[in-house]
Amino acid sequence: MTLYLGIDDTDTRESRGTGRLARMIAAELARSYVVTGVTRHQLFIHPSIPYTSQNSCAVIHIQDADNGTGADVFSAAKELMLSDFIEGSDPGICVAAAREIGSDLRGFGFSAKKSVVTQDQARALARAAGVCLEGLGGTEDGVIGALAGIGLAASGNDGRFVVKGATRSLHGTQTVAAILASGVDQVMTRDGTAIDKGLVALKKFPKPAFIGGKAVLFVEPDGDLYRDIVVG
Repeated sequence: MTLYLGIDDTDTRESRGTGRLARMIAAELARSYVVTGVTRHQLFIHPSIPYTSQNSCAVIHIQDADNGTGADVFSAAKELMLSDFIEGSDPGICVAAAREIGSDLRGFGFSAKKSVVTQDQARALARAAGVCLEGLGGTEDGVIGALAGIGLAASGNDGRFVVKGATRSLHGTQTVAAILASGVDQVMTRDGTAIDKGLVALKKFPKPAFIGGKAVLFVEPDGDLYRDIVVG
């Protein structure tokens, strides 16, 4: 069983970001569960929506979970978030199994990318689907991004991985083989040409897009090597 743990609105302009908190939580959960990655999902930017810098949420992907694991993951993640609560933030948390995330929740996620959605909508959808959604302080607006995140992640076609296997250990110029061995599923150009050999000059570390349920690192030719393109 696949579980998705979504978090949002956990920071302020002066504090560490939601992505960093998600990575910390993922590392802790990996002690007990099979954590396969963390994805970042971009949400709608609009004057009426308060956000810290880019209005993105984060989702932790957990595989091979048993029945009942969701409640344990929710409890553990909630405790970690409360212990690292940033005054002035408005965090929300959501946990759902893949089978609980239907078209309504996926649709909510994609709506949150292009329009203003509300807490009331998020909470009503979560209740109807029977998934765990909770605000942990402040205005609790983070429930919007937390629910949107799991819908987007469950679609398998949104966002990018900020953690996938050992990707964050790769820097500089790397072989395609090393990138694939780190946890990236495919390396390809924007026109869909698969790349299975050569060198890739990385901007920072591989940030593969989440497309078709796979971690796909897009690259572009640059002389005798390739350069990675951040997509998602």
